[in-house]
Amino acid sequence: MTQTMSTNSSLAFTRLNSATLLIHLSGCWKITDNLPDAAEVFKHIESDPDIRHISFDTHDLTEWDSSLLTFLIKIIDQSALKKVATRKDGLPPGVQRLLTLARADAAAKEALQKPAAQSFLYTIGSGALVFMRTAYEMLDFLGEVFLAFTALLRGKARLRGSDLLLFIQDCGARALPIISLISVLVGLILAFVGAVQLRLFGAQIYVADLVGIAMVREMGAMMVAIIMAGRTGAAFAAQIGTMQTNEEVDALVTMGISPVEFLVVPRMLALVLMMPLLCLYADFMGILGGTLVGVGMLDLSFGQYFQQTKAAISLTDISLGVAKSTVFGLLVALAGCLKGMQCGRSASAVGSATTSAVVTAIVAVIVSDGIFAVITDIIGI
Repeated sequence: MTQTMSTNSSLAFTRLNSATLLIHLSGCWKITDNLPDAAEVFKHIESDPDIRHISFDTHDLTEWDSSLLTFLIKIIDQSALKKVATRKDGLPPGVQRLLTLARADAAAKEALQKPAAQSFLYTIGSGALVFMRTAYEMLDFLGEVFLAFTALLRGKARLRGSDLLLFIQDCGARALPIISLISVLVGLILAFVGAVQLRLFGAQIYVADLVGIAMVREMGAMMVAIIMAGRTGAAFAAQIGTMQTNEEVDALVTMGISPVEFLVVPRMLALVLMMPLLCLYADFMGILGGTLVGVGMLDLSFGQYFQQTKAAISLTDISLGVAKSTVFGLLVALAGCLKGMQCGRSASAVGSATTSAVVTAIVAVIVSDGIFAVITDIIGI
């Protein structure tokens, strides 16, 4: 037997057999003491290549703290590199549990750093399961929204009128500055691009037709939808997601109040009501931006530009844009509220839900606009 002594702790070695080294730990192992060095153990392992197992004897161990865990982890890691197995059954139960937790945490970090490669079929199957689960959750949410609006029409929905007015203000008046800026710029860009080409043929007057029809039929509703997706849809997801994190949604359920009726319906109703008005306002600001280019660059009078725009735009074009904006508003509100209700219980989950809401809303708006284009072409509008 060989032995190394310190002030309050001791470290000794015994060979149980040719392949097993028994380490005796005794005394008080605390970080404030002069503890033995793990290098002593490594010297024994390196000096005898026949050692294949390490065991511990702690019958004489009186006190210990994290310094003992650090000592043992160094031994276990170094032994593993030399292919020497370490047996923990001789350690105190508390030390064994802490070592298990420490190794599990290290394994989890390693798993995060080096994700295991999955087969192609596994990837396809996982994607299919995620898609099915997402589709089920979306259909379930749509069903709850339908029932909530049915209760609203019957006058039995549990929501506050003050919340609805607050959301109307947020979705309407407070969105006017950004919509004004973007719409005027879009009108300017459309007019400038059209002027560069039409001026080659002496047809500058048709810039009014280009800007008017593009803004009223497509760009007005589309730009408002994208702006509201990034502004209001993200806000809806963040607000409801934060409520999920703080367990406020669970509190509503506990009190017997439907979260869809109390949280989702007023937000959706406010955005759907405001979108047509915002679309008309965006159409006007876009045409105004085109007017600035037509009058300033193309030497057209304001009267000429106004009359040409009036002749080019029909009530059908305006109605189509307003109808699109209503559908776009519904999609943006659905995406924001759905992602908020699906949010997890952490701050990072709120950020992920917000990002997902914006992406989902924009994709849904563009896809629905393509569907509108096909339908209007079929019916000849």
